[in-house]
Amino acid sequence: MKFPYEEFDLSGVRTYPLGSRKSKANAEDVAHPYRPGGGIASLLESFPRILAAADFKAVVAAIRAAREGGRGVIWGFGAHVIKTGLGPIVIDLMERGFVSALATNGAGIIHDFELAIAGRTSEDVDEALGPGRFGIAQETGELLNRAINDGVKQRLGLGQSVSRRLREMTPAHAHLSVLAAADRLQIPVTVHVAIGTDIIHMHALASGAALGEGSLRDFRYFVSSVARLEGGVYLNCGSAVVLPEVFLKAVAIARNQGASLAGLTTVNLDFTRLYRPQTNVVSRPVLGIGKGYSLVGHHEIMIPLLAAALVEE
Repeated sequence: MKFPYEEFDLSGVRTYPLGSRKSKANAEDVAHPYRPGGGIASLLESFPRILAAADFKAVVAAIRAAREGGRGVIWGFGAHVIKTGLGPIVIDLMERGFVSALATNGAGIIHDFELAIAGRTSEDVDEALGPGRFGIAQETGELLNRAINDGVKQRLGLGQSVSRRLREMTPAHAHLSVLAAADRLQIPVTVHVAIGTDIIHMHALASGAALGEGSLRDFRYFVSSVARLEGGVYLNCGSAVVLPEVFLKAVAIARNQGASLAGLTTVNLDFTRLYRPQTNVVSRPVLGIGKGYSLVGHHEIMIPLLAAALVEE
C-alpha cells in the first residue's frame, strides 16, 4: 500500500492552559548573577537549581549533613586525583572532618609516595617506554615493595603498610601526601590492586603473596567502613573500573550481613560518565534506599570547587 502526500489537519488539536502544566524549569530555579566579593557561598547561590547545578548543591548538602550527623563519608580516588595536585585539598577535608575513610588503587599510592619522597611524580610514558625506562625508577620500586612486604608480614593492609613507612621516613614533602595524613589523623586508607597493573609489580622485590594478602585485608577493612554508611556518603573520584567493582562487592557483603545503608548518597565524579561507575556507584547501591549523583568535570576544577563549598560557613 502506498501513502499519498497529504497534510494532516491540525484544526482539531486539543490544547490546555499553560499554567496547568507541570514544568521542569521554573522562575524560582533560574540562576542569579554572581555578587562580587560574595565568595563561594555567593557563587553557589548564583547556580540555577536545575540539572547538574542542582545535583552539585545536593551533594554538598549530603556531605555536610553526614558530617554534622556523625555519619560516614568515604572518598574513593584514582591516581589522577593525586597526579593533578589535589592531595592538599583532600588533606584539608580530612583535617576538617569531611573524610571518614579513604580508598584508592595501586597507582594512587605510587603517585602519592613519589610526591612525598621526591616532590614529583607522573613520568612521561611516551618518552620512557621506547628506551625501556618506563616504571623502572629505583626508589619507587624498592621502597614501596619493601614497605608492602614488611607491613603485610605484620598483618597490615597495603594502605597501613605504606602510610606507616611514610611516617617512619619523614620525607621532605610529607605535607603533600594523603597517605601520610591518613596515618597522622588515624583515618583508614585501603588500597585495592590488580596484579600486573602497577609499575611496582615490574620490580624483583614485588611479592604476589604480599600484594594479594594485603589487598584482600584492605578489602575487608573497606567492607567494614561501607557497612557504616547508613545516612552517609560514598564518592568515587576518577576510578573507572577497580573501585566501582570493589564498592559494589562491599555493599553486597554489608547488605548480606544485615547492615542498613538507608539514606546512602553515592557520587561519581569524573571527566565523563562510564558504565561501571554509573551502575556500580550511582545506580545499583542506592536503589530504593538512597540517591546517586554523577558530577561530570575535570578533577582539578571540580574537587577544589566541591571542597570550597563544603568548608564555606
